[in-house]
Amino acid sequence: MAPRVPDVLAERDYRLLFGAQAVSLLGDQMVPVALAFGVLARGGGASAVGLVFAARSVALILCLLAGGVLGDRLPRRTLLVATDLLRLCSQGAIAAVLIAGGTALWPLVALSAVTGAGIGIFNPTAVGFLPEVVAPERLQAANALRSLASSAGGIGGPLLAGLLVATVGAGWALAVDAATYAVSAALVVRIRTPGRRAAGAPAPASFLAELRAGWDAFRSRTWLVAVVASSTIGNIAFGAWRVLGPVLAKDDLGGVGAWSVIVATSGAGGVLGGLLAMRIAPRRPLVFQTCAVALFFTPMIPLAALAPVPAIAATAFAGELGLVLGWTVWESTLQRHVEPHLLSRVSAYEWLGSFVFEPLGLLLWGPIAVLTGTTEALWIAVAVGLVTTFAVLAVPAVRTLPSRPEAMASMPGA
Repeated sequence: MAPRVPDVLAERDYRLLFGAQAVSLLGDQMVPVALAFGVLARGGGASAVGLVFAARSVALILCLLAGGVLGDRLPRRTLLVATDLLRLCSQGAIAAVLIAGGTALWPLVALSAVTGAGIGIFNPTAVGFLPEVVAPERLQAANALRSLASSAGGIGGPLLAGLLVATVGAGWALAVDAATYAVSAALVVRIRTPGRRAAGAPAPASFLAELRAGWDAFRSRTWLVAVVASSTIGNIAFGAWRVLGPVLAKDDLGGVGAWSVIVATSGAGGVLGGLLAMRIAPRRPLVFQTCAVALFFTPMIPLAALAPVPAIAATAFAGELGLVLGWTVWESTLQRHVEPHLLSRVSAYEWLGSFVFEPLGLLLWGPIAVLTGTTEALWIAVAVGLVTTFAVLAVPAVRTLPSRPEAMASMPGA
């Protein structure tokens, strides 16, 4: 049985880290609403909104590997504070641009890229920092709390952003988002764990040498490569939900209100998933993770069948619950089985491999729907997602990986 929440929160440094994560995740979830409506209010259209968000996404992806090397080379606490301050400045500048008015798009594109770069450095560093803050037996509970905060932010962030956009404007909503990074930095800087390089880690080499060492550590773990390859294709497949779901909601399910109910119900499933993830300790974590993540694709089944909204919402609830459970177990497994001095670099390759083709999924499903029909495209996506997810169970190292690293030496392909 995983530790209870009070046990995890009994650690002072983790309480500070969790508080920082909770407030910044709330701010992150405000951005899709606030920034999109900020661009639209300045006279931009869908292409302008897409360009601003694409700049953020591309910069994030491009900076992941650098973030992995920096996260293993530099004190992680310092790097987390620095990226919080960077995003405070970039998001604060976006807020100032929107409040000041004007119609030029390039400042929003450039500043969004700066924010994306900060996220790209932050993410792998944060994965490596958590095992320095909490005891190994509490890693899963700590990751579950972060998932819980993310899911709660996914409900509260858009609602708060919508309220602020409607009352004081998108610029002020993004000012609140920027302020969350200031709060996060203030909390992280108080953590006593300095985030230094792990004991016994080799002396820093050149940037490229450390990048190669991270790649070697990544590809040497068959279970890791298999799961990331599955996630790569799975994220492409799930693009059908994000692209075609709103179209079907508009045409056949009653409009934006129906889609809002479905998405909000999904977020509630993530909250429950975070709560359950604190209580589980699977003996074969990747088998559990595979089955849990498979639920993520099930909402596309009633959507493709044009089922009533409550049925789609119920499967969306289950899908997000499964995703959060699977992600929590996966992240904890990675942190336990990868050496601390390599963890940020390996995590960077994992992030990159999983999400580098996600934009492709957003571009593909529209043309596929034109060729096959919208519901037919969703059935294709379901099949691809489920087959790809369960295919990893054909890899022995995935089926047999234990929850703890002690048995790794005798495992094939490990």
